[in-house]
Amino acid sequence: MGINEITDDSLLEQLNDSQREAVEYCGGPQLVIAGAGSGKTRVLTYKIAYLLAHHRLAPWNILALTFTNKAAREMKERIGRLVGHEQARYLQMGTFHSVFARILRAEAETIGFSANFTIYDQADSRSLVKSIIKEMQLDDKAYKPSSVADRISMAKNHLLMPQQYMVSSWAADDAQKRHPQVGAIYNRYVERCRQANAMDFDDLLVQTYLLFKRYDDICQKYVERFQYVLVDEYQDTNFAQQEIVLQLTQQHGRVCVVGDDAQSIYSFRGANIDNILDFQKKYQQGTRLFKLEQNYRSTQLIVQAANSLIRKNERQIHKDVFSENEEGECLTLKPAYSDREEAIIVCNDIKRISRQDGASYGDFAILYRTNAQSRSFEEQMRKDGIPYRIYGGLSFYQRKEIKDVIAYFRVVANPNDEEALRRIINYPARGIGDTTVAKIVETANLHHVSLWDVIQQPIVFDLKLAKGTLGKLEAFKNLVNGWAERMAVEDAYSLGHSIIMESGISRDIYSSNNPEDLSRQENLEEFLGGMQDFVESRKEEDQGENTLLSDFLQEVALLTDLDSEGDEDQPKVTLMTIHAAKGLEFPTVFVVGLEENIFPSPMCTGSMRELEEERRLLYVAITRAERHCILTCAQNRFRYGKMEYDTPSRFIKDIDPRLLRVEGGAGISGIAANSYHRPVQNPRSVATQFIADVKPRLIPVRKETPRPQSAIGNIGLREGNVIEHQRFGIGIVVKVEGTGENTKATVDFRNAGTKQLLLKFAKYTIIS
Repeated sequence: MGINEITDDSLLEQLNDSQREAVEYCGGPQLVIAGAGSGKTRVLTYKIAYLLAHHRLAPWNILALTFTNKAAREMKERIGRLVGHEQARYLQMGTFHSVFARILRAEAETIGFSANFTIYDQADSRSLVKSIIKEMQLDDKAYKPSSVADRISMAKNHLLMPQQYMVSSWAADDAQKRHPQVGAIYNRYVERCRQANAMDFDDLLVQTYLLFKRYDDICQKYVERFQYVLVDEYQDTNFAQQEIVLQLTQQHGRVCVVGDDAQSIYSFRGANIDNILDFQKKYQQGTRLFKLEQNYRSTQLIVQAANSLIRKNERQIHKDVFSENEEGECLTLKPAYSDREEAIIVCNDIKRISRQDGASYGDFAILYRTNAQSRSFEEQMRKDGIPYRIYGGLSFYQRKEIKDVIAYFRVVANPNDEEALRRIINYPARGIGDTTVAKIVETANLHHVSLWDVIQQPIVFDLKLAKGTLGKLEAFKNLVNGWAERMAVEDAYSLGHSIIMESGISRDIYSSNNPEDLSRQENLEEFLGGMQDFVESRKEEDQGENTLLSDFLQEVALLTDLDSEGDEDQPKVTLMTIHAAKGLEFPTVFVVGLEENIFPSPMCTGSMRELEEERRLLYVAITRAERHCILTCAQNRFRYGKMEYDTPSRFIKDIDPRLLRVEGGAGISGIAANSYHRPVQNPRSVATQFIADVKPRLIPVRKETPRPQSAIGNIGLREGNVIEHQRFGIGIVVKVEGTGENTKATVDFRNAGTKQLLLKFAKYTIIS
């Protein structure tokens, strides 16, 4: 259908009343608040088609700004189907950065750049910052290049230029944190970019803003060219993006921004929720507010539960999102005794719902607050044969920091492992560079021995290195040999923890607190927790009192080998962070790890602004679900080498208790459920009672050490007893055999299945 064949009616009849009103209004600044699943992209698409067909705007006079190239492509394709692809191809549509890069190339000479300027990506920016730090003879541990580059990026997002920066509160904050030279680094960085005829990604915004601010004639040219401006995901804009939109539209007021303040979750990238909350105050022409409140994605009860949660936020634009889909089921909360049982519960539910709904694995998503939480779910899904994919990231054991640690373990267990040795010989940096490694390799090849043989006996093999370098090699050799001597007497966790600390890996990973390094820290802590769990489990399940590093490496080798298996076209369960899930939807969603110290993040609990963003994050997670939304929390997780008790997230009690079913018990292996389980929480019960009352009874706090000999054996535990185990949860004792220290019990657990426990190490409480 060409543009001349389109009528207003043929366009608008495809829309509901709220969508139609938002599309038809073109009389001034317009804010469209689009609730989750309400057809936001549909409104933007039809509005552009309406501007072309009804208002007869030329496509090159319409500017549409998105946050991803994919969103721009999809929108342009949909507009093309409405008005014809020939018209759509001339639309000025793309990401902020791509659109402004085209403008800057056209106007480059005005601001002292050549039109062929280079655009630096993040790696280029960090490399330049690293060079400047070195030139200024600053300590790169105090001035970590990635942290400084992130600081410069955030300053640019706030349109804070170097000279302003150095007299601002930012510089005072740097000085307080003993990084007083950040402003000077920033100043030199800007100079070097200009000398190189280069802009980084932030400059594409900064330089556009400065171009429009300093040159009125150029700004006016683009104001006249872009007769209508539309912005998608406005809640994700930063200060610089907002200012440029104002520069282009404040004069004529023909602007439509679309977004949802309840889904503003990217402040760590510079997004400012104030942009959307205060949008109506920005234009003299007066702004009209439109609300899209019908959710087409989720069942009624999921929508109502999400609404009840987000209403607890004070700073928001009020809306009543509703669904006319089937009523559906309440949200379900499934408390677990440990992260291990949590993973088992989720995998069991995936199999149950697959059978019940005839669903494929591609219909399921597991959403977590931090990347590190994927480990327990990955391991359980491998055991259960459930195919999965990590969306927007790497499998746990493929992450760099984890591969680095495992490479150390491999070298300690087998120093002749050349690939592992090459990986860690100079990480963290210890002055054994590529030239030195090349000489070691050359010498090893000459004598037909391993690299480690040469390192062990450099004089015997005539390794030609300077005395200082030989000293560094000697120190590295002594480290590895020292760890190797401890392998036979220390368990995997104790030795592994020592290697991580003594090698310098821990110091390197904890040297800064930017988001990337925080993620690495969380992964490292999760890895250590997994090691401790592995050691404790093997001990408790009578697989050896002293689990060695070689045992752990064998287990990890099996896990990492499975990473490469699987048919790419096979439907798979999706694992991802909630931040990565925004904009996606799945029939069944699991939101896991709903505990204090995880969700909300402990770094966000000191500020109401940050805490409200954490609540919005949970809102985003819940509204990804179409039919089933299952929440989980765990009582115990291994952290920092010990089992730690966690309380449920404060956000659980923010959900209307009439819309939350707490499920705490079920039958085990065909044995009558009422013989041992706690009652299932009534769907109408009060969430606060669950937090204060039911939870302590359902999963009581257990901090005891393995019980003394007098509490075990045939006298202390009998067939038919119901026990609460610290990690496996509720179970019924099927059999007790042996005496004294060798007493074992076979226990059928509610979720974890049948386990045989060596009672002198088992952590449990007898219920009945």
